[in-house]
Amino acid sequence: MPRGGRPKISTEIRSLIREISLANPFWGAPRIHGELKMLGIDIAESTVAKYMAKRRGPPSQRWKTFIRNHADGIAACDFHIVPTISFKLLYAYVVLGHGRRKILHVAVTAHPTAEWTARQITEAFPWNKTPDTLIRDNDAIYGLAFKRKLSAMGIRDGPTALRSPWQNGYVERLIGSVRRECLDHLIVRDEEHLLRVLKACAKYYNSARTHLGLAKDVLVPRKIHALGRVKQIPHLG
Repeated sequence: MPRGGRPKISTEIRSLIREISLANPFWGAPRIHGELKMLGIDIAESTVAKYMAKRRGPPSQRWKTFIRNHADGIAACDFHIVPTISFKLLYAYVVLGHGRRKILHVAVTAHPTAEWTARQITEAFPWNKTPDTLIRDNDAIYGLAFKRKLSAMGIRDGPTALRSPWQNGYVERLIGSVRRECLDHLIVRDEEHLLRVLKACAKYYNSARTHLGLAKDVLVPRKIHALGRVKQIPHLG
């Protein structure tokens, strides 16, 4: 005699539930159940929940996912402090494009102000090549003049959350690389010297240095030479 209870769900329907849940990771059992009803498949919502693919990670979009999805329209900026041989503190400013992780602009000043920082944005972005969003931290240096400049150029201001440097992680990592590979190996004399060094570092970073985030490629595509002699070329001294 046949056993009682609900009829067994076919393998085809189970596979369809799993396929829908994988293709739409933000859908829950009620949403998938509704879609199945529109296909003429009448099963219980609890059955849908049973055969859904188990979600891993948070249910909402993470910051890293947002950055990756919108990378081509995002730039980021930050300051870092560099001491000179006379113990004077200089402020190095860098602007980075997220699309190819390219250094777009470097500048140096001993007295940073919101007006000075706003001028750097003008120099970093031609009017026809502005990003959609500029990520920066909550430093007071990004004052009213800076915000007005972004608004006038049609750039959305993207301050990070308080005490969350990881939200501007690409620039933080860049600054760390510049320190380890360049600034930790020399003594800066003055503002002019630091600017010259940073420009040389940016040129090397953009045109010759390989990057793990780009599958070990360079920012500006470089021709692969399989033949010939290997010759070293000094970039940073």
